[in-house]
Amino acid sequence: MNLLEILNFSKEYLQKYSFSKPRLESEKVISNVLKRDSITLYAYFDMELSSEQKEKVKTYLKEMARKRIEFDELLKSEDIKVETANYRDENLELLNKSAEYLKKYGVTSPKLDAEYIFAHILDVNRLTLTLNFNKKIEEEKKEKIREYLKLRGKNRKPLQYLLGEWEFYGYPFKVDERVLIPRSDTEILVEQCKIILNELEAPKVLDIGTGSGAIAISLGKECTHSDITGADISEGALEVAKANGELNKVENVKFIKSDVFSSFKDMKFDLIVSNPPYIPLEEYNELMPEVLNYEPSSALTDNGNGYYFYSKISKEACDYLNEGGFLAFEVGYNQAEFVKELMEENGFDVLSIVKDYGGIDRVVIGKKSGDK
Repeated sequence: MNLLEILNFSKEYLQKYSFSKPRLESEKVISNVLKRDSITLYAYFDMELSSEQKEKVKTYLKEMARKRIEFDELLKSEDIKVETANYRDENLELLNKSAEYLKKYGVTSPKLDAEYIFAHILDVNRLTLTLNFNKKIEEEKKEKIREYLKLRGKNRKPLQYLLGEWEFYGYPFKVDERVLIPRSDTEILVEQCKIILNELEAPKVLDIGTGSGAIAISLGKECTHSDITGADISEGALEVAKANGELNKVENVKFIKSDVFSSFKDMKFDLIVSNPPYIPLEEYNELMPEVLNYEPSSALTDNGNGYYFYSKISKEACDYLNEGGFLAFEVGYNQAEFVKELMEENGFDVLSIVKDYGGIDRVVIGKKSGDK
């Protein structure tokens, strides 16, 4: 039985014994057993309770029915011991000290990262984290929190890799050191591609350098009429992408190993999209330790001036696009104009350069010209 089923069972059980507020009393019992505030219970409606937790709920319900007393009265009973201590101040202090520890090691958002770590270990939503602070944090979980803090602070391991999952365009994605962490700037690219695809009937899409599959899967979820292929040369990245396809239950996206266009001879698409490795080598070596020491270098830099893949894809893309097909790139902070020129030199009419949330040119969109 999951949490919602147990709540309903408990309510009906107490109702049978004429309790005036059976739902409220049930929530009190179960929130105590699970050590969660009752206000957050329904966020975990599909949670499976352990045998021990179920037995504890059953014991409390039977005692309440036998004595005809509400749960608050049962807490005062001498023959049933219930933990009533409030650890809120202690847990808040632990959270604040954790944030200070991360700040000492140069983490840019120490309080937020500490909250994510606590929420992950305690298995609660970050937004309701402090609502669950009135219960004692078990020593085993404290030790796990300390382990994560050390990895995030002293070792500067990215938070996303610690958590093993990150949200992009409203969807969850598994991430590890085989793939680049999806950034919010890339959502601009997805949004622009979505506008294009919604104007086409049954479009075929190729995502070059798919990595975690964030672009391909997001487009697949948003544009269900599309047929999308994510391509990457990395076997490890493709494994992660396929796992994310299953996680998001997407049916119109497939993943193929390919070095740019090598696996797509004689195939045509309506849209080719890419967020290629574009950081120049000289800038790559100056990146933050989270990026430099953990994220795959092959997804970040072309080991040159940052334009290798823009040039290669622009030169070859027309051969793989249907008439009037589109090419969409994410670009670095100072690359938009040069990428625009590359596209125009290779048979594309550049339709737009779109800025990101910080006002930086981030996406370049082109359309295959009529004479190509």
